Amino acid sequence: MISALGLDIGSKRIGVAGCDRTGLIATGLTTIDNKSFVYVTEQLSRIAHQREATLLVVGLPYTMDGNLGHQARRVQKFTKRLAKALSLPVTYVDERLTSVEAKQQLHAERRPTDKDKGLIDRRAAAIILQQWLDRPRA
Repeated sequence: MISALGLDIGSKRIGVAGCDRTGLIATGLTTIDNKSFVYVTEQLSRIAHQREATLLVVGLPYTMDGNLGHQARRVQKFTKRLAKALSLPVTYVDERLTSVEAKQQLHAERRPTDKDKGLIDRRAAAIILQQWLDRPRA
């Protein structure tokens, strides 16, 4: 049984995804406004408790040439504080182009995203978590 939360961390919003109990399918859950660290921690703590999460899977925005840029270091710094506050381990997934993929999927489903940017963030979080779920386990 796997209970992980997928996070797409942005400066304005954080997309949150969860997986089914079998660990096969990731689904977008919610979007949290990135108002303050305390607010985000409270929201994620509630979700993690409800879903009995044991791991955070965080999208790391590498640069297109595969390096850790400024944004990736910001995400890592934020995630370290978050993991400590929630007492949960973290693993990272390369999230390059997940927002583009999320927009394409939503467009194909004929779901408008121009009024709901959070929808893109939730879908991107689900893509991040699904990538992790689909990795072969040792």
